[in-house]
Amino acid sequence: MKKTIAVLTLSAQLFYAQNITQKLDKVTKDLMDSSSAVASGLSFYVSDENGNVMYDYQGNKGLSTASTQKIFTAGAALEALGKNYTYTTTSGYSGTISGGTLNGNLFVSSNGDPTLGSWRYEGYKPENFKNKLIEAVKKSGIAKISGDLIIDDSYFDHQTTPGGWPWDDLGNYYGAGVWGINWRENQFDININGTDFKSFSYPLEGVKWLNDLKTGGSSDQSLIFTAPHSDVAVINGTLPAGKTVTVSGSTPNPPLQLGVEVKQWLKESGIEFSGKVITNSQLEIDGKQPLMAPKNNMILTYQSPTLDKIVYWFLRKSINFYGETLIKTLGKEKRGNSNFKSGVAYLKEFWKSKGINANMINFADGSGLSPQNYVAAKAEVQALLYAKKQPWFESYYDGFPTQDNGMKMKSGTMRDTKSFAGYHTAKDGKKYVFSIIINNYQGSGGAELQKILNVLK
Repeated sequence: MKKTIAVLTLSAQLFYAQNITQKLDKVTKDLMDSSSAVASGLSFYVSDENGNVMYDYQGNKGLSTASTQKIFTAGAALEALGKNYTYTTTSGYSGTISGGTLNGNLFVSSNGDPTLGSWRYEGYKPENFKNKLIEAVKKSGIAKISGDLIIDDSYFDHQTTPGGWPWDDLGNYYGAGVWGINWRENQFDININGTDFKSFSYPLEGVKWLNDLKTGGSSDQSLIFTAPHSDVAVINGTLPAGKTVTVSGSTPNPPLQLGVEVKQWLKESGIEFSGKVITNSQLEIDGKQPLMAPKNNMILTYQSPTLDKIVYWFLRKSINFYGETLIKTLGKEKRGNSNFKSGVAYLKEFWKSKGINANMINFADGSGLSPQNYVAAKAEVQALLYAKKQPWFESYYDGFPTQDNGMKMKSGTMRDTKSFAGYHTAKDGKKYVFSIIINNYQGSGGAELQKILNVLK
C-alpha cells in the first residue's frame, strides 16, 4: 500500500512539473513569436529550491543583464567581507597643538565608505558625522587651525567609474563614481521649474552650468553631462512646463565637496580656520606629493553601518554607486589592488569557484550599468541557489524588492533590456528560483516578463 501511495505521489509530482513546464513554454514562445520580439534575445531558467530544472529557454545564453547583475556582487561581498564588515573614516592632524592652536594641518581620511553622509541610515546622516567630527576637534583642544584642511582621498586608485559606462549616464545620480572619500552618496539634487534652477540640495562646489533644457512633455526627460574633477556641467533634454521637478546628478568632486562643508562646520562652531581645502588627488594633479596624517595623532574614528545594511539598500533601491564601491573594496581587500579590473576579476573567480561556468558570467562592473555585462539566466539561478544555502542568506534575501506582481525579485532595466531574478513560493507551497532576461525587446518588457513569471504563482 505504501509503495502504491509513493508511486501515485511521484506521478502527481511529475505531472505537476510537466504542467508547469508546458505553461511556461507556451507563454515564453508566445512572447518570442510576437512582433515586438522579432529581433530579441531571451534567456530564461527556472529551478526548484533543490536546483532541479523546471524550465530552460536558452538558459546558457549570455545577455546584458542591467541591475540583476547586483545579485552576484552582493553575494560575493557578504561572503568575502562578512555581513558585519564596516568602513572607517578618520580624522587626525599633523604638527602640534599649543594654547588651543593647531600648528599644522587637519586631515579627514576614509577607506571609501559609501554611506558617509548618506540620508538612508538613522544615526549616520550628514549632521551625525558633522557633530562627531566637531566634537572630536574640540575635545582635542583645538580652537584654531593655522594650517590647511587635507581631504585624503587616496585609498582607491584614480579611476572613479568603470570603463564602458555610457557618457549619457556619468553625470546623473545613477552614474555616480567611487572615490577614496565619498560624500552624500556622491549625489546632488536640483529643483527646476521649467528651465529655471530654483535650488540645490546643498551648495555644489566649483561647478558652472550650461543649461540647454527645453520645456515639453509631462515627465522628466533631462540628462546631466559632467565628469570626475570637471568644473562644468551641461544639462539638456525636456522638463514639464510650470511644474517644479527634482533632477539628481552625480557630484564631480565629492572629496572637495566634503572639504568645503567641513570648513563651514568649523566656522559655525567657532573654530578659527583661514587655510585652504586641499584634496590629495588635486595635489597629485598639481604634481605634488599627497599628504597623510600621522597615525599617532588621530582624533576620530567613525564606523559605517554594517555591510548587511549596505547590501539591503544596494539591492532594494538598486544603487549602482554601492555596487562599484563593493567592487573596489573586494579588489583592494582580496587582491591588494583597488582598480575595477581587479575587483571584477575577483568577482568572476569567486562565482567560478562556486561551480558557475566562467563563460556565462562575463562581468564588466559590479552594478550592471555597463552594457558590456553579459550573463546567462542559468548563472543567475546558480548564484541564487548558492546564496540560499549560506549563513548570510537572510541579509541577502531581505534586500530583494517585492515587485508589482507580488513576487520577491531583483529587477534590471536599461534601454531595450529588462530582467528579473529571484525567489517565489507558489500557492501550493512549491518553491522556485528563477531568472529571465530579454534584450532588444520593442515593447513593455517588464509587463511581458511578469506575465510569464506569473505562471509560477
